[in-house]
Amino acid sequence: MTDPTEPLCPLCGRPIPKGVPQSRHHLIPKLKGGKGGPTVLLHQICHSEIHATLTEAELARNYNTVEALRGHPRLAKFIGWVARRPPDFRSRTPGPRRRRP
Repeated sequence: MTDPTEPLCPLCGRPIPKGVPQSRHHLIPKLKGGKGGPTVLLHQICHSEIHATLTEAELARNYNTVEALRGHPRLAKFIGWVARRPPDFRSRTPGPRRRRP
């Protein structure tokens, strides 16, 4: 049973227990003017997948909300995969790094 006081990862919807690697994601990257802007607490694996998938420019321009992130095809596939894992699941970021045009 999960602790109702544990925060939920807004990307995958799983609880974030104490001691599990976690980090804050700036919805608008700091390098693109988001310093001091809104952040969300994520599992480290979820945060790593976001940055393995999208560039800072893409994050700032098109993926600056949790809803937009969840709608990205690769992230949606990742969410479906990681949501079946326990909240303390850790792994290297799966899949290849994003391709540069």
